[in-house]
Amino acid sequence: MIKRDFYLDKIKDKMWNGAVKIITGIRRCGKSFLLNEIFRKYLLESGVAPSHIISVSLDLEEFEVLQNPRELSRYVREHVLDDERHYVFIDEIQEARKVLKDGVDLTRIAKEDEPGIWFTFYDVLNSLNAKPNLDIYVTGSNSKMLSKDVATNFRGRKTEIEMHPLSFSEFHEWKGGDLLQEWDEYKTFGGMPQAVLERSDREKVAVLNELFNNVYIKDVVERNGISDPGLLEMIVDAVSSSVGSLTNPKRLSDTISSREGGGPSVPTVRKYLGFLRDAYIFREAKRFDVRGRKYLDHPMKYYAEDVGLRNARLGFREQEETHLMENVIYNELVRIGWTVDVGVVDVWGEENGKKVVRHHEIDFVVNTGFEKVYIQSAFSISDPKYRAREVFPLSKSGDSFRKIIITSGASRMWTDDGGISYVGILTFLMDPEKVVVR
Repeated sequence: MIKRDFYLDKIKDKMWNGAVKIITGIRRCGKSFLLNEIFRKYLLESGVAPSHIISVSLDLEEFEVLQNPRELSRYVREHVLDDERHYVFIDEIQEARKVLKDGVDLTRIAKEDEPGIWFTFYDVLNSLNAKPNLDIYVTGSNSKMLSKDVATNFRGRKTEIEMHPLSFSEFHEWKGGDLLQEWDEYKTFGGMPQAVLERSDREKVAVLNELFNNVYIKDVVERNGISDPGLLEMIVDAVSSSVGSLTNPKRLSDTISSREGGGPSVPTVRKYLGFLRDAYIFREAKRFDVRGRKYLDHPMKYYAEDVGLRNARLGFREQEETHLMENVIYNELVRIGWTVDVGVVDVWGEENGKKVVRHHEIDFVVNTGFEKVYIQSAFSISDPKYRAREVFPLSKSGDSFRKIIITSGASRMWTDDGGISYVGILTFLMDPEKVVVR
């Protein structure tokens, strides 16, 4: 069993807090296993009777009838045996359908009243959660359904736990070998549990391709009614190639046009990017003007939720370690729960006798909830010119927030005379909170 203690501890902290616990994340990252194996094992070892754990997986054929929210509600209520505490696990809740409320005649309903005529899984969960002897846990793989609407539909009584593929520290705990060898494997094949458990490189590649082609792409196409899957795949390829680079829907549209001799419109690219973000396949990092203290609309960066999936999508052809390092660092910062933006520092200079402004990038502006931290990802700083290039935007931030440069290798953290800290990526990945929060 691959341990996921980071997430188990989060669940334990939220037990019986009066809210629906929503575990979100990309499909096959381990949400179902976390609930039905790891958390269930913890409950049983704590003395909870098996009969007081009610488990439903809506994506399995045997539970298909429960995709009707009325049937789901009936099933759970029928399995509540007494007034003792019960735990309810509902897996892949987004598979639940909506049905008309009793007595509704669609022909007599005004369009503005239509949102209130449906009986949905939100109604089921709110009703069950009102029972004092039920503690509700659900998993889902679509952020649009489970994140953007929850404030209204769960009436403020929800707790979201976002789950990710294996972090490098989880990967190392499972493998228990040499850090450098494991880093080489991790940045190539990523941390999707199914791929990690395979023994050979060929089997890992097969798993990653199967996940991307027959799970993620298929799910996005079906859920959003996409009529041109080929276009979606071209956008996926373009985003995968641009990981770690500034881009926007217009640039992606132009890239596809140059390859295919005629590409999608900018609004179409923007819409499809939204579908991919909703499915947790890619994440968007916005640019933040450090000195101006404001967000900029364009361009932005996209990062893959798992570098192994990204590499497999590109046939393992584009594996620049600088970009992979940056992607892994971003994922780790997000996993901890911090807000992460791309920093921009404008510095005035002179060119041909005229004053000009030059934009310099800080890879990550991290808001930990207590302070702000600036982080640069730099494969090597052995050359003084490269080091100076990474240090320059940090030195021009105009504030005294902590500044860190993460390099390749496993070097311990050290700090120069200018107050900038340096640390190897393996040291960072094994304990990111210790590195960032001091």
